[in-house]
Parts: sequence; C-alpha cells; structure tokens
Amino acid sequence: MVKTYSIAEVADRFGVSHRTIRYYEEVGLIHPERTATGQRIFTRKELTQLQLIFRGKKYGFKLDEIKEMVLLFEEDPTGREQLKRTIEYGEEKIAEVTKRMNELAQLKKEMEMFLDTFRNELTKLEEEVK
Repeated sequence: MVKTYSIAEVADRFGVSHRTIRYYEEVGLIHPERTATGQRIFTRKELTQLQLIFRGKKYGFKLDEIKEMVLLFEEDPTGREQLKRTIEYGEEKIAEVTKRMNELAQLKKEMEMFLDTFRNELTKLEEEVK
C-alpha cells in the first residue's frame, strides 16, 4: 500500500501554505491524484517534486526552469536528461552569483572609501573648531 498525504500534511511538512501547494499544481509543477470527492492525494513522488521545487527556489531558479527540470524526470526516468539540464542551470546560476558577489565587493570597497573620506573631513572640521 502506497503512503499518501493530505494537502495539510504536505504544507506542514514544507512549512508553506495550502495556497502555495495549489499554485504549484495550477502551474503544472505537480500533479496529485484526487479522491472521488476531489481531495488531493499526495504520494512520495509529489513530495520529492516539491522538495526539488523548494530547493530550486532557494537557489534562485525561476519557476519555468524548475518546471523543466521536474518534467524532464517524467520524460526520462533514468534522470540523465534532468541531471544534464540541472547542471547547465546550476553553472549559469553560479556564474550569476559570482558576478553579483564581485559587484557587491566593489560596492563595499567604494562605500569604505567614502566613509574614510567622510571621517577625514569630520576630523578636519573638528580640529578647526578647537
């Protein structure tokens, strides 16, 4: 017998709202089965997909990129194509992060330079008052 979970259990497990889970279903990222009364039934498959979605979001991937990676696994159960695409996206994301880190380091350097200039100005002004 396959273990199933309700939307409330899934939302609690991931610390998100029911609405978030429903949204991911609406955009086609997950496809939970439904009971005769329309209640969503989540299996280990959907939990794994949601884990991938939340990990992708944490690392700054766009939903369409995440969707492509999730759907690739359904097309190729070996996981090869999903891994190839994930590596490509990952390398792009690392390049973006590296670029942003360099920009922030430059910004920090400029701010430190201005602060040193302002401190020197203040010291001169305070000496003039004495």
